[in-house]
Amino acid sequence: MSEHRFAVSVAWTGDRGEGTRSYRGYGRDHEVTSPGVPALLGSAHRTFHGDADRWNPELFLVAALSECHLLSYLHVCVRHGVVVTGYDDDASGVMRLNADGSGEFTEVTLRPRVRLADPAQAETANALHEEAARLCFIARSVAFPVRHEPTVV
Repeated sequence: MSEHRFAVSVAWTGDRGEGTRSYRGYGRDHEVTSPGVPALLGSAHRTFHGDADRWNPELFLVAALSECHLLSYLHVCVRHGVVVTGYDDDASGVMRLNADGSGEFTEVTLRPRVRLADPAQAETANALHEEAARLCFIARSVAFPVRHEPTVV
């Protein structure tokens, strides 16, 4: 077994001069950085007084699941001799808010559309999503179902 570590820094940039003196008096803006990659501009979702023009943690989570499945899927396709020529996904997540102010995701659905060099491999290509789901590091780390609705185009 091997272990890999991933480091990010998050810096809050939303102080409007009063700190957190009041709930609506501060911005939720922040920057997510990691050495060698561009900074990501984050905020809260608009519902939580954030900036709709920035990424929020909920979008990051759905994106991480979608990206991880993509990378796992491409990996298993190579191993099984399925040549993918295109892949895109319209992923979505459902988050439930609780009366006590907490919340959690209840599910994420990935909708990958795969283009193949050989359309005769469509059945195999669809079946490989299951193997990719088992290998996806991020999906294995969450406590809610990650559903898949793949299509071959």
